[in-house]
Amino acid sequence: MFLFDSPQSKPNENSWSRKLDKFVKANQNELAALAWGLFLERGEESEEILAIDIAETARFVYCKKEAVEELNRQVRSQIQEVVGVLNAHKPEKEVAILAIGEGQIKLILFEPKPEPPVCFEEAATDVDTLLAKLEQQMVECMKG
Repeated sequence: MFLFDSPQSKPNENSWSRKLDKFVKANQNELAALAWGLFLERGEESEEILAIDIAETARFVYCKKEAVEELNRQVRSQIQEVVGVLNAHKPEKEVAILAIGEGQIKLILFEPKPEPPVCFEEAATDVDTLLAKLEQQMVECMKG
């Protein structure tokens, strides 16, 4: 996780980052299915990144790649690795989601087993249903 405020800031056990880690671990295949379904909807040429906005109520959003690159410039290339990972992302093999909190970002990156296309097929539901289900679960997890 990258912090953009004072160097003394450290996430605690109840931080949004730790809660999000638990949510991701518990829902890897569903997140992979969602990421693949959204990738199919947006297309390979999309310049948008799947993200989670943690402000108030956690929700899935899209973030433009150019906005992440601009943020990288503003923070003197402190998130260059994040930009590189997002640019090299292989959606058919891995899930990459950018979580955005107040003054912080976190890159969620994992390779699910099975791969995202298989997860989507096994989910046997549409993207909107997956999105609603995962957002509700994420909201509950973030409250806890």
